Amino acid sequence: MKKFKNIAVVAVYALVATIGLSSFTNTASDGYSIGDKVKDVRLKNVDGKMVSMADYKDAKGFIVIFTCNTCPYAVASEDRIIALDKQFKGKGYPVIAINPNDPAVQPDDTYELMQQKAKQKNFTFPYLYDESSTVYAQFGAKKTPHVYLLQKEGGDMVVKYIGAIDDSVRDAAGVTKTYLADAVNALLAGKEVPVKETRAIGCSVKV
Repeated sequence: MKKFKNIAVVAVYALVATIGLSSFTNTASDGYSIGDKVKDVRLKNVDGKMVSMADYKDAKGFIVIFTCNTCPYAVASEDRIIALDKQFKGKGYPVIAINPNDPAVQPDDTYELMQQKAKQKNFTFPYLYDESSTVYAQFGAKKTPHVYLLQKEGGDMVVKYIGAIDDSVRDAAGVTKTYLADAVNALLAGKEVPVKETRAIGCSVKV
């Protein structure tokens, strides 16, 4: 009888552990998937003003890119991000760039250095500071750069593409597949995004 009770106790502990693990892994920290509705964000821009997606009344969607000052992959992508904003902002899909890095971990990603970067590169889009390190976790961003393409459907912003800008992050001259631009153009044409997910290649988020 004692042996049976011990087995029952072990079984109960195993069940509790399984439930606990399940509830831990299935959280918002896992981030968004294709088709998920996105919560609005409100973060400080490099001009000192607070910016949210709700500010863009006429937007059809957004190109949300998690990036930073320092990662070589992010730096190599800067001109392409500027070009994407210029190409699609007027068509209803502006870029919103977000720096998820903690300057305590990566000292060159301070807000002040973000301001310098935006001025130096003449960013045509908001460059927002995720000071609390909550927005990147909300999205599930793991790299810089990491892209989330959103489309407005009714009153919601829905995820349509996640991953890389293209297939040659470090070398713009080597690009053969423009995943993000193709995705935006498909949405503009009222079509399905041809490639909905790719692997984001870059530096790990520093938090």
